[in-house]
Amino acid sequence: MSKIDAALYRVSPGEAIRLDHLPTAAKRIYESKEQYRETLAAHVEELSQLQNLLYASSRHALLVIFQGMDAAGKDSAIKHVMSGVNPQGVQVHSFKHPSAGELEHDFLWRTTVRLPERGRIGIFNRSYYEEVLVVRVHPEILRAENIPDELLDKKNLWQKRYQSINSFEDHLHRNGTRVVKFFLHLSKEEQRQRFLKRVEDPARNWKFSAADMEERKYWTQYTEAYEACLNATSTNHAPWYAVPADDKRAARLIVSEVILSILRGLKMSYPAPDETRHQELQAIRTQLEQAG
Repeated sequence: MSKIDAALYRVSPGEAIRLDHLPTAAKRIYESKEQYRETLAAHVEELSQLQNLLYASSRHALLVIFQGMDAAGKDSAIKHVMSGVNPQGVQVHSFKHPSAGELEHDFLWRTTVRLPERGRIGIFNRSYYEEVLVVRVHPEILRAENIPDELLDKKNLWQKRYQSINSFEDHLHRNGTRVVKFFLHLSKEEQRQRFLKRVEDPARNWKFSAADMEERKYWTQYTEAYEACLNATSTNHAPWYAVPADDKRAARLIVSEVILSILRGLKMSYPAPDETRHQELQAIRTQLEQAG
């Protein structure tokens, strides 16, 4: 198996990418299903240990964002990569169409109140990036946000939203929250095949609706929106990773390796007891030994 080089999938700040130039199928990074399972299990085990350390040190938080076309594998990536992590240390939030109450606030509000506390991993299945993706493709949603006309600069609207997002993520970084963002890069043909499986398999019927087919008609517009978004909002402190998603197993290994690399880089350690705490522990130890 080839070593997973996470840097291959990182969208470099300032370097304009073209999604049609990026692969949707990764180079083979596992030789068999068994090797894939072993590698993922090792990743999950290390992730569990690092999450415990993150929780114990309680100095950082990690926000993981997943975006992608319908059927790109966001749910399954979250399920498999986080399968061995203590549920108390992970918070998963999925964001659908904003409610009437959420529309009364600025576009970052509803996700801001779901940010992870220090010591925890927060996962956003879709996120505030919907405001420069689906809203860009469907401008009628923007009208429902009731932004005052004098503040709605249509010419520079998306650039200003990118600026708001970049400033927000910079703020999070300065306060101890590390942000990493995954765009699961799926081909249109692979989406078609996955939609067919959802239609044919009764256990997957619930995952599919006529609205999914309607959104597929906007594939080109979504591609353009994603391309502009990734180029404008991949920064050194909050990078985007364009993960080839046609092979779900390969995508999971890449995602887990990226998350591990970020947690390893935090150089965390378990809190060392001070002298008072040390004496308290010694007294407890003495009591337990004598009670035996």
